[in-house]
Amino acid sequence: MEQEYRTQVNEQGLSFRMMTIEDIPDVMVVEQDAFTLPWTEEAFHNELKMNHFARYMVMEYEGKTIGYAGMWTIVDEAHITNIALLSAYRGRKWGELLLSELMKTAAFLGMERITLEVRVSNEVAKRLYTKKGFKPAGIRKGYYSDNGEDALIMWADLPTYREDGGEEGSEVLS
Repeated sequence: MEQEYRTQVNEQGLSFRMMTIEDIPDVMVVEQDAFTLPWTEEAFHNELKMNHFARYMVMEYEGKTIGYAGMWTIVDEAHITNIALLSAYRGRKWGELLLSELMKTAAFLGMERITLEVRVSNEVAKRLYTKKGFKPAGIRKGYYSDNGEDALIMWADLPTYREDGGEEGSEVLS
């Protein structure tokens, strides 16, 4: 399933697919652009090869990797580990598309809830997460090792996945 997973968002030239080992060099460019404490190539190799709970996807624009997102899926809960977009592509609501695709994937995999940590100072990300249904659930004191900043823990319920792409209880208007 994972190697064949691909979603095309034709009107914007965007597509999503599951990450492979071959994607790591391009993902590292995104990682270093997006984070003050970027993961190492080894960390991504370990996630893709050894962590059976890990699921990572890349976001491409006209065939070029411009973002990625990852999560751990454990029982019925997904934990977002990373979500990043090259700075040159921010401000277009494409980060929201990437998060939506990750959440749809989690629902497809049978997850019922999803969680993440975000820097308490990251207002842009917190607004996006709130827009997507995440609610604050606590604080992890000193979570970020680069500056000791606290992390806000957020949780959201996921809609039940349906084959037609709709959400449970949603109406189809004709």
